[in-house]
Amino acid sequence: MIPKHSFITEVASCMLPVLPPTFYKRVEEGSIVLKNSQNFHFSQNGIILDDDPTPIETDIVIFATGFRTDEKLANIFKSTFFQDCILGSSAPFYRECIHPRIPQVAMLGYSESRANLFTTEMKSKWLAHFMAGNMKLPTIAAMEEDTIKWEMSMRKYAFKSYKRSCISFLLQIHSNDLLCNDMGINPRRKSWFLPELFVPYVPSDYANL
Repeated sequence: MIPKHSFITEVASCMLPVLPPTFYKRVEEGSIVLKNSQNFHFSQNGIILDDDPTPIETDIVIFATGFRTDEKLANIFKSTFFQDCILGSSAPFYRECIHPRIPQVAMLGYSESRANLFTTEMKSKWLAHFMAGNMKLPTIAAMEEDTIKWEMSMRKYAFKSYKRSCISFLLQIHSNDLLCNDMGINPRRKSWFLPELFVPYVPSDYANL
């Protein structure tokens, strides 16, 4: 359970775990057993781990395989050119939503945060403005330059986990500011300057965009 990465890396790559309040208590009492194993196979009564020949009686096995988002998105296309567009960068999408060279396809839910629904809703509002013709995309070169800057920022703060497309705490406000500017909306969502300086931003600040 002890991670090998630092807290800063954890925050920057959205790897903060959310556990039930009694999780560690159940680990201590033995009702939850933690085991590390690279491989396992099924037996008649359950599963057998590589380092333990004793079968573990099992009713349900959940395959938590993780997410290979880029590969899944690339496989949407038959064209190897489009596949290479997706796989060629760890941050391939402008505003983490539209690829500069495939503007006909928008990806919602690609970026993670501590509040995925809020992040995806902001991208949805941005996409709705774009589809309604309220704004235009920059040139391909400008969008590609922006995605490179985004990728470099992710590499700087998330290190080896930079491929996890994460909008962390402070970056969330910056990301929302960019989306608001694109939509022609004032990114300063508070009523006056003191709340703007001292009151946290919440999803309701972005209602009715």
